[in-house]
Amino acid sequence: MNLLSGLLGLIIFVLDVWAIASIFNSNASGVSKLIWIIVVAVLPVVGLIAWYFAGPKATYQR
Repeated sequence: MNLLSGLLGLIIFVLDVWAIASIFNSNASGVSKLIWIIVVAVLPVVGLIAWYFAGPKATYQR
């Protein structure tokens, strides 16, 4: 059980880092980016779900 909880924690951490990087690369305003980054960092699971459905998405140049 301990290994499973550690793996789940690692997956959530990686997804949060990905979400923060995506927020940072989005076209949102600076204040909006800061608020989303704080939400994802303080509330990792809830913040990640909220960002996925309502947050700014990264825009990648091709």
